[in-house]
Amino acid sequence: MDTTTLSAPRVVSREEWLTARSALLARERAVTHELDALRAERRRLPRVAVEKPYVFEGPQGPCTLADLFGGRSQLAVYHFMLTPGSDHICRGCSFVADHIDAARQHFEHADLSFAAISRAPSERIEQVRRRMGWTFPWVSSYDTDFNFDFGVSFTKEDMAAGRAIYNYGTPIRSSEDMFGISIFARNESGDIFHTYSTYHRGVELVMGALNWLDLTPLGRNEGDGIMNWVKLHDEYEVGDKREGDCCG
Repeated sequence: MDTTTLSAPRVVSREEWLTARSALLARERAVTHELDALRAERRRLPRVAVEKPYVFEGPQGPCTLADLFGGRSQLAVYHFMLTPGSDHICRGCSFVADHIDAARQHFEHADLSFAAISRAPSERIEQVRRRMGWTFPWVSSYDTDFNFDFGVSFTKEDMAAGRAIYNYGTPIRSSEDMFGISIFARNESGDIFHTYSTYHRGVELVMGALNWLDLTPLGRNEGDGIMNWVKLHDEYEVGDKREGDCCG
């Protein structure tokens, strides 16, 4: 949405503002209750047993999906778009990844482990990790069907034939790799289950910076395209920071 075309909001008294704010609060509470119900329904989704023995390549060598749980009963996987043979680093995936390390020190204490998984070889993954300064577990699925089985990678043949389907219904025509989140659970017997996956705008759930922007008058400030202002965090120029920022 181009915010420059919107008329400026009215300037009113504090009393009139409180009336408008209270009316909006009623709507916010209604949406919060709807989200609570949606989250409960998500937790009640049926699950699928993961029976294929995926073996990934990590910095310390081969590891299994079970290894990524790290002794916990739940695992969140971010499907990071890092395609074999490509030098491109996805800005959107990097934007998501910038939120992870700070958050996982908390959710790991709530019985949730995390790993990013990409098709690029582990050497390429380590290059990107070192450049960006991330510390979360990140492994390569290069020699496995994992990305294809969970709907984020597609063969050229499937794309040409219209069989490459993303986000439960969107045909993919040109991108071999897409992004998303998948959730897994493990029982006391060690059996692993796929419980949930979300793609495309569903990933906004974990992008905290967007939630901050959504509180502001300009919102996400996407006048020239979705997240057009986002860069890899080491590519922001000094001029991108507004003059007068305090304490910095």
